[in-house]
Amino acid sequence: MNPQANLIFIASLLLGTTITISSNHWIMAWTGLEINTLAILPLISKSHHPRSIEAATKYFLTQAAASALVLFSSMTNAWHTGQWDITQLTHPTSCLILTSAIAMKLGLVPFHFWFPEVLQGSPLTTGLILSTAMKLPPMTLLYMTSSSLNPTLLTILAILSAALGGWMGLNQTQIRKILAFSSISHLGWMAIILIYNPKLTLLNFYLYAVMTTTVFLTLNTTKVLKLSTLLTAWTKAPSLNTMLLLTLLSLAGLPPLTGFLPKWLIIQELTKQDMAPAATLISLLSLLSLFFYLRLAYCTTITLPPHTTNHMKQWRTNKPTSTAIAILTTVSVMLLPASPMILTIV
Repeated sequence: MNPQANLIFIASLLLGTTITISSNHWIMAWTGLEINTLAILPLISKSHHPRSIEAATKYFLTQAAASALVLFSSMTNAWHTGQWDITQLTHPTSCLILTSAIAMKLGLVPFHFWFPEVLQGSPLTTGLILSTAMKLPPMTLLYMTSSSLNPTLLTILAILSAALGGWMGLNQTQIRKILAFSSISHLGWMAIILIYNPKLTLLNFYLYAVMTTTVFLTLNTTKVLKLSTLLTAWTKAPSLNTMLLLTLLSLAGLPPLTGFLPKWLIIQELTKQDMAPAATLISLLSLLSLFFYLRLAYCTTITLPPHTTNHMKQWRTNKPTSTAIAILTTVSVMLLPASPMILTIV
């Protein structure tokens, strides 16, 4: 893609995100979401492969429907209360419609079907933007309206997302689809705590974004797209693959790593809110996603493919690992000891 065009699209993404995050009026927030959607479409379809065009079409249709619902919910609220302020969403019907719209934008179950397909049809760098930056504006809207939303509905959506995200990722061989289902199950953790402690939702989102960015950038460096190529990728950059193993385990939420921090805080908060059954259930469901993270981690560090057919070994690259990946990996693996400091900030 032409660098000037690329720059325009990235600048539009930043503009759309900034407008949505900083707005108080529903129409401005909706405008930001629309700018975002239109700016990401050329980045999804830039390879001109039929799969990419299909992904861009699916993305456009779902996001357009979700934006229409956001507009409908805010207009209904304005009709009944005379308020266009985002924090003043008080009408119950508007709250339900908005929850559905944001769930569709984020890819929460039962509106998750588009997300794995779109991620599979996009290049890795666009997939990274879709998994992290594109989820920030809807997350901010949820954060601002969290006091008005229906706790039962959000808990049901969260538990279904954690269940289906883990369950449907078990059988995948394409890494982008596995990461899409991982994203869906992480969204479940964010949604369940939203009503009770919205700041924890944001903390979980930020840490998830850091860990996912690390994984996507590492895969982009080693040019790995499916499990069979991951099996022989260790020769290309052994140290980078070792760090990928740790980042994947962190994404799974294993204790001494960063990914354990949000899960631990969320379980603690749910227990304080007398929601121990929900905390137990979502913890058990995260074991499903742990399985496919372990599968990925195993494939990352294996030194001989587990079958007798000859595999072409990759040449080791002499390129040094980029500073961004080094910093992101350090953060996504070693942040747990700093949790008291993070809690004082949050």
